[in-house]
Amino acid sequence: MDVIVRPTPTLQGEFGALSSKNYTTRYLLVAALSEGVSTIYHPAHSEDSDAIRRCIADLGAVLTEDEEKIVVQGFGRHPRDVKELNVGNAGAVLRFLMAVAALSPEVTFVNTYPDSLGKRPHDDLIQALGQLGVEVEHNNGRLPITIRGGKPQGGRITVSGAVSSQYLSALLFLTPLLDEDSEIIVLDDLKSKVVIGQTLEVMEQAGITVHAADDYMSFKVPGRQAYAAKSYTVQGDYPGSAAVLAAAAVTKSDVTIHRLAEHSKQGERAIVDVLRMMEVPLTHENGTVHVQGNGILKAVEFDGDAATDAVLAMVAAAVFAEGTSRFYNVENLRYKECDRITDYLAELTRAGAKVEERRDEIIVHGTPEGVEGGVTINAHYDHRVIMALTVVGLRARQPLRIKDAHHVAKSYPQYFDHLRSLGANVEWVE
Repeated sequence: MDVIVRPTPTLQGEFGALSSKNYTTRYLLVAALSEGVSTIYHPAHSEDSDAIRRCIADLGAVLTEDEEKIVVQGFGRHPRDVKELNVGNAGAVLRFLMAVAALSPEVTFVNTYPDSLGKRPHDDLIQALGQLGVEVEHNNGRLPITIRGGKPQGGRITVSGAVSSQYLSALLFLTPLLDEDSEIIVLDDLKSKVVIGQTLEVMEQAGITVHAADDYMSFKVPGRQAYAAKSYTVQGDYPGSAAVLAAAAVTKSDVTIHRLAEHSKQGERAIVDVLRMMEVPLTHENGTVHVQGNGILKAVEFDGDAATDAVLAMVAAAVFAEGTSRFYNVENLRYKECDRITDYLAELTRAGAKVEERRDEIIVHGTPEGVEGGVTINAHYDHRVIMALTVVGLRARQPLRIKDAHHVAKSYPQYFDHLRSLGANVEWVE
């Protein structure tokens, strides 16, 4: 389904942030890798979190769920022997479970999103798994991918971090369960280091010891460990909230979002700092962000690597800022559900924004008077692109129609409901 976004001068209201997708995924994984019963309170509900629920159940975890929590009986280091897993369009879930599948005789990950996840490369993780003695059959590094494991062996493992930190997280989740101690060396640069901090935080909560270098470029992981069955509480999600905060910033607003911890390890919490740099009136206290936007913003320069999943929302806000903004060190945006630099900027241009791309930068020449709109734009099946383009539509002079906007459900199914509750003029159309 498409959505039509009409100009909306004011937003007002409050709600609680949805739960973090990243933390939900990680808590479900460590719960499955334990041999006891874990409880996860306030889990996220989205296509990605549904994908890992479905897959760990296929692998032998037993899940029971009510409105408040999920209870998980884990399978430890002995997943059920299954032939196929379908992760949908969830890249992180695929990569984490490729590592877990190394404990199984043979598992094929099928390709149900050939135009999105099916185009994303996984070579660096494939090569790293080979160093563990795992045979991987693949389509030039892409889905479908068959893992033939059963007895992976630890030791010295090298992995590139230049494309994604998810490969490193996958290895970190797996190696404590191996009989041998492991040393993981990161080659090249490491993108999204802050997300590795989330992985290590969750593993520590699950009773796992990892000795990490300060720069996260090398790790020593003792083998023969076991994930402990624990209770976890999922914090509010900054990546999804970033788009709502950007929407409040570009309009005349009085918007409050609860459940956003000031000291979260989510790098996307930087959206609050960036909006402050843009001189947006806001406060952030006691887990609550309160934006009283006036639609007036100043240009910024920002290193986007620390807040990858909030960059598109920041760019959307910068479209209406006074001056030229620059978001740099963002090349890894090219390897997401779509090329979030080329594809996103093409749609922004179509809507009337003045933007330029570099290999690893996004340049935005702000138009405080707004953009023209009045066009149909393609969100490339990408939830982050959908959310960010919606922000732009609120300040367009004519309505924007966003194709296939239902793919927002990948991470934030309630996104348009929440915007409507604030007064945004958005409408679903066939």
